[in-house]
Amino acid sequence: MPLPTTFEPGILELPLFDDEHRALAQRIERWCAERADTWAHPTEVGPAQRCRALLTDLGRSGWLDHLHPEHRDGSDLRSVCIRRQALSFHEDLADFVYSIQELSAAAVIRHGTAEQRRRHLPGLAAGTSAGALALSEPAAGSDLGAVTLEAATDGTGFVLNGSKTWIAQGDIADLCVVLARTGDGPGPLGLTAFLVDGDTPGLKAAPINAIAPRSWAELTFTDCRVGPDAILGERGHGYIVALDVLERARVTVAAAAIGFARRAYRYALERARGRRAYSGRLADLQLVKSALSAMEVKIAAATLLTARAAWSADHGEEYAKHAAVAKLNATEAAGEIADAAVQIFGAAGLVADSPVERLYRQVRSLRIYEGPSEVLEMIIADAL
Repeated sequence: MPLPTTFEPGILELPLFDDEHRALAQRIERWCAERADTWAHPTEVGPAQRCRALLTDLGRSGWLDHLHPEHRDGSDLRSVCIRRQALSFHEDLADFVYSIQELSAAAVIRHGTAEQRRRHLPGLAAGTSAGALALSEPAAGSDLGAVTLEAATDGTGFVLNGSKTWIAQGDIADLCVVLARTGDGPGPLGLTAFLVDGDTPGLKAAPINAIAPRSWAELTFTDCRVGPDAILGERGHGYIVALDVLERARVTVAAAAIGFARRAYRYALERARGRRAYSGRLADLQLVKSALSAMEVKIAAATLLTARAAWSADHGEEYAKHAAVAKLNATEAAGEIADAAVQIFGAAGLVADSPVERLYRQVRSLRIYEGPSEVLEMIIADAL
């Protein structure tokens, strides 16, 4: 049996995908392979600098071209999933940067005015402008209706005061999509989305350390003034904007989880085949065989569920439940597979900054962002 690669042989041949998807998978696999040696040796450069460099490389290489308002080929959800699966299989931060750029641009693409798209999307597509989706607050994570950052009217514009936290790319962001309270109604009804330039006076970013290195920050807004043209979508519709973007992103998180899981599976299989134990190999032990076969089953199921969700979205079908199912299944499976890989490595899997230990930390966040597993279970139950 060959070692697992980025994509499961035969899956892309299913009718859920087209020839353009198969060609895309080959192109991005080649591109990632060209950088494999560089990515395999972490540098001393901090996560913010490394994320900025990766963003530049992604932009120059054309992997963000579909975010440009005049170049929308390859913007379908299946294509985004293919890119994320390949990037996560090869390099955690490359997938991280790509995903946040997608999130930020999607909000502008789907809800921005023609002028907002003209102004912001070319830079996001070129990788010269870093985006951030600023939703969470210290007391408002999954419950976006609890957002308290205030956007008070000031003549024709608004003044923002408050904070956001756990914001991906927040410390390098040139453009922030910010969810704030304009007081148009209670809870979710009183929220509006704004486009805020990263250099706006009164906006400050403070990096946050995470268990896996990230460009991650807390944003503080102090008398931060924006004009009426900063409103994204309609006033009072910020909750709708946020949910729309997050719902689509859940499918792509599932795809990233598959990439991580396949990498963990590869590590585990290599270790089991190469490690001598009990007059044979680890791979000859029945319990290890059982663990490896469970990995295979979990990855296969996650791959098909994610493909179904992406296909449904691309064909205009109702996909909210499919997205929740795919993300819940894939991210939980990725966590279990990474944990099983560490177990197969034994003490060697506990060595700080070893490949399998880094992967173990990188996978953990998948079960939280874009909807934690518990929230997804409620979404699925409500759809029954």
